Amino acid sequence: MKTTNIILNQSQIEQKTRRIAYQIYETNSSEKEVIIAGIIGNGFVFAEKLVAVLQEISTLKVGICEVVIDKKNPLQPISTSLKEEEYTNKSLVLVDDVLNSGTTLIYGIKHFLNVPLQKFKTAVLVNRNHKKYPVKADFKGISLSTSIKEHIQVEFSKENAIAYLI
Repeated sequence: MKTTNIILNQSQIEQKTRRIAYQIYETNSSEKEVIIAGIIGNGFVFAEKLVAVLQEISTLKVGICEVVIDKKNPLQPISTSLKEEEYTNKSLVLVDDVLNSGTTLIYGIKHFLNVPLQKFKTAVLVNRNHKKYPVKADFKGISLSTSIKEHIQVEFSKENAIAYLI
């Protein structure tokens, strides 16, 4: 684990996760159910953390969905762990750990555009402000302006979470 250039430690990630969960709850307070759709890998891990807080703070029925995107070749078909009818006409939040160029998020959004939804929002832990596509995060833990050569790495383990700049 890298200890230099830490941008978020465990406690800060927990605080940002809780704040985003409250924002999701406020946005969906009139809904009966919200689906948290995490992009495979760290996006899904972050989604699980959001679901845990949402279940603690709200009366909403909260579902979770894993979105499988080939990040190296996002034109490949995208699949989800839920059937389309399980999130049709519901509120959905697409979640990833870091918004870099926007490629992964835009292809994830494109997938869900084929389904009628009540509401559709996006959430990320770290927004890098270097977008190649016109996509934004509705809920974000932190926004950073980094150079193109710098990268953000988020590591989740059972007992710790950390985000750092490389």
